[in-house]
Amino acid sequence: MSKKIALFPGSFDPITKGHEALVLRAIPLFDEVIVSVGVNTIKQCMFTLEQRLEFIRTTFKNYPNVKVTTYQGLTINYAVQIGANTILRGLRNSTDFDYEKSIAQMNKAISPSVDTIFLITDPELAAISSSLLRELIKGGANVQPFLPTAIVISN
Repeated sequence: MSKKIALFPGSFDPITKGHEALVLRAIPLFDEVIVSVGVNTIKQCMFTLEQRLEFIRTTFKNYPNVKVTTYQGLTINYAVQIGANTILRGLRNSTDFDYEKSIAQMNKAISPSVDTIFLITDPELAAISSSLLRELIKGGANVQPFLPTAIVISN
C-alpha cells in the first residue's frame, strides 16, 4: 500500500492559526503532510522566503510527519514530482470554494492520480487570512492572536 501524502501549498505570508489548524486536522488523515511555500517571483511578500519557512518549521517542530518545502511552477506538477496523492486546501467561505473548485478540477484534468481534499475552516478562524494580517501589520495592529503561538511578529 502506498503512503498517503498530502501537499498543503501556499504563500504563508504569514502562516496563520487557520493554516495551523488545517494541518493539525490533516495529520491523522495522512502518513505525511508536506507544507510547501510556493515561490512566485512576481508576488511581493511581506516576509522573506526564509522567514516563512522558519515560521512553518517552528509551528510544526513537534510533528515528525509534517515536512516543510518550497517549490516553483505549477502546484500540480510539484505534487506529482514529490509523490503526493492529495492536495489539501482550506475553505473559509463560498468564495474560496468557487475559486478552489476550478483549480481542483483543472488539476484533476492534468493529473488524474492527484485528488484535492477540502477541509472547512473552523468557524472561529474563518475571518483570518494572511492578506488581512499583512494589512493589520502595516497598520501597526497586534496580530499575535491570529498567529500560531510559536510565532512572534513584532511591529
